[in-house]
Amino acid sequence: MSTTTIRDYQLPDDTHNLYDVTFYTHQIHTLVTNTPSLVDQWLAETLQITANTQRRPSVVGLDVEWRPNLSRNVENPVATLQLCVDHRCLVYQIRHSPAVPQSLFGFLCNVDFVFVGVGIEADYEKLVEGYGLSVRNMVDLGVLAAEKMGMRELKNAGLKELVKQVLGMEVNKPRRVTMSRWDNLWLTPDQVQYACLDAFLSSEIGRRLNATSGA
Repeated sequence: MSTTTIRDYQLPDDTHNLYDVTFYTHQIHTLVTNTPSLVDQWLAETLQITANTQRRPSVVGLDVEWRPNLSRNVENPVATLQLCVDHRCLVYQIRHSPAVPQSLFGFLCNVDFVFVGVGIEADYEKLVEGYGLSVRNMVDLGVLAAEKMGMRELKNAGLKELVKQVLGMEVNKPRRVTMSRWDNLWLTPDQVQYACLDAFLSSEIGRRLNATSGA
């Protein structure tokens, strides 16, 4: 039996779609959009929800995807930016967005949040280079896991290995999806599931390892 399933709500709308991604016992509500006003709305709801919790700062899983660079001289820009707080995920198709909303600039620099990811420095550099987006509080999960678990070899581990070591779970990351066209206007359910889980699992690892303790 598969540990991961996805439900596509197939909304009759060009601006966004909704999905429920189920991973083991977790269900992640996922918004996929390229529309700035819907990003505004998701971020506003996130701020409202986290304002009602006692945890300060809150952990946010962050990840990006881009079309694979198949030529040495071509560096493709970030196509999607994924953010996940608890069981709510945003897959923002930033490459197809008419403008990057100011709310996103503010959110990424909000001291009430710690953004966690695998190789997050490289993702940060691509966001700055492509869109001028800066991230204030960042934690690299490999470095954190190596430190907290006393396993130096985890410093350069990928997400799949960190999920196994920290969460005791298995996640499938098929190469055909990893190397797919992330700059397509319409993402496939496989791409949505992959993008969502990257951000969600990052946030879960960050929470398990108490990534906010040094923030």
